[in-house]
Amino acid sequence: MSVSFIVIGIVIVYLAVMIYIGFLSSKKITNNEDFLVAGRKMGPWLLAGSLAATEVGGGSSLGVVEKAYGSWGFSAFWYVLAMAFAFIILAFIAPMLRNALVKTVPEFFRKRYGEKSGILTTAIMVLPMIGLTAVQLIASATILSVMTGWGYTLSVLIVTLVVTAYSVMGGMYSVIYTDVVQWFLILFGMAAIIPFTLNAGGGFESITAAIPDEKWSMVDGAGIGTIIALVVMYVASFTVGQEAVQRYYSAKDGKAAKQASYITAFVYAIFAFIPAFIGLLMYGMEANGTIDGVLLMEQGGRYALPVLAVNVLPDILVGLLFAALISATMSSASSNLLAAGSMFSNDIYHQYINKNASDKDLLKMTRIVMWIVGILSFSVAAFNISDIITLLMFSFTLRAGGAFIPYVVGHLWEKASPAGSLASLILGSITVILVERGIIPFFGLDPIYPALIVSAIAFYVFSKINPAQKQVDKDLKLNYNDKDSAI
Repeated sequence: MSVSFIVIGIVIVYLAVMIYIGFLSSKKITNNEDFLVAGRKMGPWLLAGSLAATEVGGGSSLGVVEKAYGSWGFSAFWYVLAMAFAFIILAFIAPMLRNALVKTVPEFFRKRYGEKSGILTTAIMVLPMIGLTAVQLIASATILSVMTGWGYTLSVLIVTLVVTAYSVMGGMYSVIYTDVVQWFLILFGMAAIIPFTLNAGGGFESITAAIPDEKWSMVDGAGIGTIIALVVMYVASFTVGQEAVQRYYSAKDGKAAKQASYITAFVYAIFAFIPAFIGLLMYGMEANGTIDGVLLMEQGGRYALPVLAVNVLPDILVGLLFAALISATMSSASSNLLAAGSMFSNDIYHQYINKNASDKDLLKMTRIVMWIVGILSFSVAAFNISDIITLLMFSFTLRAGGAFIPYVVGHLWEKASPAGSLASLILGSITVILVERGIIPFFGLDPIYPALIVSAIAFYVFSKINPAQKQVDKDLKLNYNDKDSAI
């Protein structure tokens, strides 16, 4: 597959613009709080653009196209639409997350429940960031390699350097600003391919006539069980995911955090149908013979879309689409890098290594850790160390099973105790492991269900048996009676 210099030039310009935004954002950084939470000054529209771009990665763009082209059909749109439902639910939680005035999720656990919960939460949440970042680097580098013909390792290196550079320079400011640009590119780039695909395939009727009726089902392909599981998983994971809630911590107030959630849900509801429809169009074009199925699959199902784009789009739009696809993955990678640096400097370095660290020291450490995580993620991605990725991704799921209940309920229930938090974190995480490995069957359902049930029971029982012995940290601003924070 050959790609013109115009396409390559557009993507190179895009990568340069990302670095330039990082450079401009660095001018806004005066202290560690500016770097971690953008001075808590972000309004709803910037937050919404950042939230949308952060959670739409390779799976939500390329992956949905692949699922729609494959066994899920049109119902693949639920992979993204479930996120919209999750953010509607999060809108009721967002103000209280912002009102706590913390910088990281482990900081909340430490101030709310004590040192032990803080340490355990940090361990659960920091390690997976290497694997999560590596997964996004792999997706970005594969697109770049397919697009340019450059070697895979070189592509991983380029993507790693760009995303780490702009993230380290401007922190949350650069991550949010680049996210907004990336989100517009994702929407425009994905939508632009539809009319050209219809034209190349002989028109809407010619393409859709070759698509079986069952492929148009809005539920059957994915299945109602999977759809419900996606909503539950997104709510639990987004709520305790540092890469997501750090946006809420950056909001100028609770109202902005709530509005950003609703806006994000709305744009997800629009975007969800675009990659699913593209996947169906690809299926129809293969079925009516206007495109060779072997050509689509030569790079693997997930990367069939870039191959299709080169064959149906003019060069300028191909360049914009490739920039959009890289945007989808780079935005997630930058969020993971910032999350890792934030939690290490705030919850490990400052608490246990250098308690007297100045604000300047913390900012420096955050940036150093981001480079280290970037290098480690590059190593995992470049050498495709799948076993490590699997392990780290698995540990990522543990946070939803164990941390969701004590994190959310800890904002609302004054009698929540350290014992309840520890029991919830440990038993919820163990349940995920046991069900995931098949050691304890749970009616064939996703591990998140039993994990949340066990976590909730453990949290309540142990909080009752061993209630809190001391007041919540006075620096933790909890608004139990705040009407905007009520669920």
